[in-house]
Amino acid sequence: MIRGIGVDCVSISETGRLLRELGDTFTNYTFTEAEVRAGKDTARPEDHFAVRFAVKEAVYKAVAHLTPDKHFDLRIVETLLRQDGTPYVNVSQSLQEQLALAAVGSLHLTVSREQDRALAFVIATDT
Repeated sequence: MIRGIGVDCVSISETGRLLRELGDTFTNYTFTEAEVRAGKDTARPEDHFAVRFAVKEAVYKAVAHLTPDKHFDLRIVETLLRQDGTPYVNVSQSLQEQLALAAVGSLHLTVSREQDRALAFVIATDT
């Protein structure tokens, strides 16, 4: 059964501005070490980080309202890539704790980029 749905759209150019102006302060405060490492190895880091920020927000919107505190730190949401290049949410211990509180068993994710926008759509299910 669907427990929550989240969608978010992020400006790629605004993400690029934050990367230029704030650099490591922005990335280290917002993303996991694995996300930062992967982003520094890409030709277009602004795309990489915009997608990951959209995923963080979409997961938050799908799950946080189901938790007792109605809130959790976005840094516990980590987006990685499978061998075939498709993204998935890596469920860390911290995220697993929040998912358990929300009675969420799985997160289903899709992302897209179009012009200056990165979009993430997440469905949280009980199984």
